[in-house]
Amino acid sequence: MIFDYPEPRSERTHGPAGYSSYESFRPWLRDEFKFRCVYCLKRETWGQVTGEFELDHFEPQSLARERTLDYFNLVYACRRCNSVKLDQPIDDPLMLLSSDVVAVSPDGVLSSDSPAAKRLIRQIDLNSPLLRRWRVMWLRIADLARERDTALYHQLTGFPENLPDLGRLRPPSNFRLEGIEISWYAKRQRGQLPESYC
Repeated sequence: MIFDYPEPRSERTHGPAGYSSYESFRPWLRDEFKFRCVYCLKRETWGQVTGEFELDHFEPQSLARERTLDYFNLVYACRRCNSVKLDQPIDDPLMLLSSDVVAVSPDGVLSSDSPAAKRLIRQIDLNSPLLRRWRVMWLRIADLARERDTALYHQLTGFPENLPDLGRLRPPSNFRLEGIEISWYAKRQRGQLPESYC
């Protein structure tokens, strides 16, 4: 399902460090968060032209200046979710928004038994009427494409064409070099990239 949150994981795939600008982390974060917003799961392939995705400090820079260039404080977010969050401090969404904690119902509502996940859903307003209608619309579009136009379905649920080649990047340091080998670009090079993903 296109709005299934990712499987839970305890750590990041990548660990670049030492950049002088947090924007330099963008290719790593795109790969880390599967080219979609960590909060609402909007995908790059759903009409991005330029600038629709931003890098969000989940511990805001205004409250944690020392974490401005900390990769582990950055997430990939769409403009809408980042602008709703603003300077609110939140818990790490990678830990809270996972398939074992958050479920999406057919009417587009996110639900969870976790108090921390419920708080995050409220903070980012992920159950607003607008977002619920948007989820239902995209679920229906994906269903119709799967039934009638397989190529379109794979375009909507697959990876973008411009996957970042992380092996060509040279951050000042990298704590998780092994992540490059399991990046989506590396999987495509080995013929292991799936046509679609959740």
